[in-house]
Amino acid sequence: MMDQASRVARIAAATEVVHARLAGRRPTAAIVLGSGLGPLADRVTEPVRIPYQDIPGFHVPTILGHKGELVAGTLGGQMVLVQSGRFHMYEGHSAEASALPVRVFAALGIRTLLVTNAAGGINRSMSAGMPMLIRDHINLTGRTPLEGPALPDEERFTDMTVAYDAELRARAHRVAEQAGVRLAEGVYAALLGPSFETPAEIDYLERIGADAVGMSTVMEVLVARARGMRVMGCSIVTNLAAGRGGEALSHHEVMEVAAVAGERVGQLIEGVLREE
Repeated sequence: MMDQASRVARIAAATEVVHARLAGRRPTAAIVLGSGLGPLADRVTEPVRIPYQDIPGFHVPTILGHKGELVAGTLGGQMVLVQSGRFHMYEGHSAEASALPVRVFAALGIRTLLVTNAAGGINRSMSAGMPMLIRDHINLTGRTPLEGPALPDEERFTDMTVAYDAELRARAHRVAEQAGVRLAEGVYAALLGPSFETPAEIDYLERIGADAVGMSTVMEVLVARARGMRVMGCSIVTNLAAGRGGEALSHHEVMEVAAVAGERVGQLIEGVLREE
């Protein structure tokens, strides 16, 4: 693990490159796109694209559906910075590395973070393609990006009582109602992956209160809250979790459903931003 000075230097180096490439643009919100949701970046107007390979400390994703670039521009009437593609812990990255983009967003002055992901549906009332607003999460990865020396501007003991902003959630529900989009709300469980869960594990997750399960998001939210950012999270239930649908699970299925359902999530995000 790097010492505090090295960690601060890495964040500063990445922030300097992104700031320079923004050429005076000042995003107020950042959006993290999950598996299959990359096309949402195409909704950004007058885009500036910054490939991850140009940013110190950023990793090029190896997973299908994660493009590997930041896209700055206008969405929902707001200047935004879109993270098109994650680098996951199951690819071999540390929790700290996976959350580096959020630390860069905070250093740029961004105060609102909208995170999306593809998830397996545990709650039996959910169906494939349904968006689920994240009310709370359960971190079962055994990791946290907040360990190690405390960084400047981060809470050492971060309060996670209301990790997902209630006002942003209320906005999303209003937008969904107006657009005729059926929007669930529930608890997201994060596991390390990359294997899908066993039916027994899904039964366990249901018993402890999870409505959907995935392999991302929580590291970003932990850093965002430590930095005082407002957070809204949305999962696309791309498949019924193991033991719920009786079919074998595949990443290609996840991608296909996310691509179709991504339009609904795009509507929600744009609507939430318009009320900012």
